[in-house]
Amino acid sequence: MEGSALWQGSVLAGILFWLFSSSYLNLTLKLRSFLQPFVTHYVETGTPILLQIQSYRAGFLDALFSGLSCVVSVPFYTAFLPLLFWSGHGQLARQMTLLMAFCDYIGNCIKDVVSAPRPASPPVRRVTATKDEEENALEYGLPSSHTLNTVCLSGYLLHYVLTHTQIQGAYINYFGVSLACLFVALVGLGRIYLGMHSLIDVAAGLFLGLGILGLWLTVHEYIDSFVVSGQNVTTFWAALSFILLFAYPTPELPTPSFEFHTAFNGVALGIVTGVQQTYHQFHHDNVHRLFTSEMTIPEFMGRMLLGIPTILIVKFCSKTLAKWTIPVVANTLGIPIKSTSYLPTVNGAMTGEKSKAFDVDTGIRFLQYAGLAWSVVDLVPSLFSYMNL
Repeated sequence: MEGSALWQGSVLAGILFWLFSSSYLNLTLKLRSFLQPFVTHYVETGTPILLQIQSYRAGFLDALFSGLSCVVSVPFYTAFLPLLFWSGHGQLARQMTLLMAFCDYIGNCIKDVVSAPRPASPPVRRVTATKDEEENALEYGLPSSHTLNTVCLSGYLLHYVLTHTQIQGAYINYFGVSLACLFVALVGLGRIYLGMHSLIDVAAGLFLGLGILGLWLTVHEYIDSFVVSGQNVTTFWAALSFILLFAYPTPELPTPSFEFHTAFNGVALGIVTGVQQTYHQFHHDNVHRLFTSEMTIPEFMGRMLLGIPTILIVKFCSKTLAKWTIPVVANTLGIPIKSTSYLPTVNGAMTGEKSKAFDVDTGIRFLQYAGLAWSVVDLVPSLFSYMNL
């Protein structure tokens, strides 16, 4: 117990020390002044290569690469991961969720530190087939988050399949690695073809993803053991999530990157909290799994029909509750607040300097996604148990 408290306190203290020291030393601006000109130069000089790749323009390629971008996007994973939990593969689901949150934090921090532009459009043709892609285009370029996430998540999925299933053999390993490499290559090429990233963005996403994947494969068993059976898990993770809302660099210009980080930060907290409370009920190694006699496809479809509306309702209720409680708490404590989207009327009645005001949208977004994630692993499985699904 004392050992757990010691290392948990050390981790939180280390992050706080880094937060205050980097702020005092103004590290973000110093790193940006060094890295931004270098990256921008390669983005600009790489434009002819992008135009050469885009000269093979075809409707089929537009559809293929736009589809791949959707399949490896954050909204897709947000929809896919609950189904993975409900299919009985709890360990894989929670590891991929936490890995996704880690990738999102590291990738978006680097984006906003460097604040390097995406390829200029025009002359580069930028294809944004979905609203998600339009929001992505508002972020800075380096690294390519799609490439980074694809390397990490496809790599971890391959590792899980090869180590936790009966699928074994040298040829299977070779085929799996080849398929993962092909998928990563297509996603990276697609980001360039669609005009969303330059070569240096994709290369940075690739190498950063390999580094994060290697680190995660080293520590993932320790993290999973801590989440399911550790001491002070919920308290530690809540404190960590709160600190990470502030341990984030200020970009040169506002982008949606911090919003994406806030959402997945909340998701990670909700998943960890729910799994910690209900592991021995719903997420242990002997739960029913899809494609076995214990869980048929019709039963899984029933889980989807019950689970998806439930988590959407919880997300709406969490957002509504947060929109009401956070301003009340802030006003009670005398904290000046502002809102960029959720509560526009707050700005008109705001007192104090706007630059020093707390943006309540951060808290609202964080709590609504934490509530959604908690319902995926706690509330919804409880309903499954009650309905015998």
